[in-house]
Amino acid sequence: MIFRQKMPDARFLLWGSTVAPPLRGRDTTSTGSRQALGTAGGTPALHFRPYNQVVRVLFEIFGQTLLTLWAHKLRSFLTMFGIAWGVGSLLLLVGLGEGFRSGNRKQFDSLGENVMFIWSSRAPVMQGSFTALRQYYLTYRDYEDILRDCHSVGAAAPVIQRNDIRAVSDFYQASGQVLGVPANFNQIRNLPIHEGRWINDLDDQQKRPVIVLGDETRHTLFLGRPAVGGTILLNGIRFTVIGTLQRIGHGDNMNQNLKSMMPFSTMRELFPPTNAGNDLDVISVIDYQPKSRALHEAARQEVHQVIGRNHGFNPDNPDSWDEWDTVNTVDQVGKIFDAMNLFLGSVGLVTLALGAIGIINIMLVAVADRTREIGLRKAVGATNGSIMFQFFVEGAFLTLLSGGIGIAGAAGLMGLLSGVDLGGGFDPPKLVASTAALAVISLAVAGVAAGLYPARRAALLEPVEALRKE
Repeated sequence: MIFRQKMPDARFLLWGSTVAPPLRGRDTTSTGSRQALGTAGGTPALHFRPYNQVVRVLFEIFGQTLLTLWAHKLRSFLTMFGIAWGVGSLLLLVGLGEGFRSGNRKQFDSLGENVMFIWSSRAPVMQGSFTALRQYYLTYRDYEDILRDCHSVGAAAPVIQRNDIRAVSDFYQASGQVLGVPANFNQIRNLPIHEGRWINDLDDQQKRPVIVLGDETRHTLFLGRPAVGGTILLNGIRFTVIGTLQRIGHGDNMNQNLKSMMPFSTMRELFPPTNAGNDLDVISVIDYQPKSRALHEAARQEVHQVIGRNHGFNPDNPDSWDEWDTVNTVDQVGKIFDAMNLFLGSVGLVTLALGAIGIINIMLVAVADRTREIGLRKAVGATNGSIMFQFFVEGAFLTLLSGGIGIAGAAGLMGLLSGVDLGGGFDPPKLVASTAALAVISLAVAGVAAGLYPARRAALLEPVEALRKE
């Protein structure tokens, strides 16, 4: 009775979902209470303003939460820091891994999409022999048979490459790899034109002495001057520059930028492969693409069958091949990154769980410190549900606030790193949507865990026993 008189009526209405009946023979309801309840006019005002009551309750709870945090500043800061660190590290570590994955994928994409390579190699003279090996060389006939017989292959290109051709311009000289390629080579490989044009079918058919320069070769030979339309000498033979390529790759990866390309027929006539036996049909490498990514293994087996048949050896022997399947390599690298993301995500989730335990601890301390207050509120009509709701919201609010700080910190750091060049194979870290969603879900679970148990402890306190606490 004494506590009901001392308690402000507005506060009473906030905490009591049901009003305690007045004592018999006495009207303990003040004038302010009658006005708040809307007895004037005969119609309860609260019946028409439930929204305002909910808003007041929420503001009261958030205010009480902030007071609780301020009363235990150090403990609250350390707990919030633990959760913010867990969420931030989870997003940042997974973002770094995703940036590394993206950078490596770009490195492979600079070669071309789903490109596969096969070179001349050595095959056993007899089945099962590992000591007696014979050299075989890829030929133009192999390329033609691949186009005709390999139904899983979407495109293929024969390539002749030489590393001993010296290029001389009016300004400087350079050495680099020179390739003889067909007109469709740029459809298999990633070769974006910077200036001029690419090799066409007429260049190849008429064996024109034209060439397309890589970016680094262009810079070396022409020193910043216009290259398209100029001429260079390749081992004393004059060629006209018809195009230049954009820079490919990042950082010190200059291999692709040092290459120059001429029509395949021109290369075969003027600069055939060296140390390749007496066969005039020899080529250096065949680049090919499967019709789809899923068919890359079928395409590889079909190419093996054709070359093994043409050169008289068992195509099922893995030691007979010198090849590179970039599709398989990308898949293997992706599995490594998936495992790394799983590990880093687990570390972040463990840190998050430890932060949630810290929040449970601070909320239990808050229940112990506010035992008398809880008893007072229950004595004036507050229900178990209303008290449980307050402590639950306090724990969830503390968890979500800490997690929001962690997400904002990670996003800000990633934004700062977005303008930093991390070198070849590395992209700036990226905020992964799936990881952010996992962090939000984890925060929700942690908030429930951090608020539910202390809230239940508070709601089950008996008013008389709580009021006896000092």
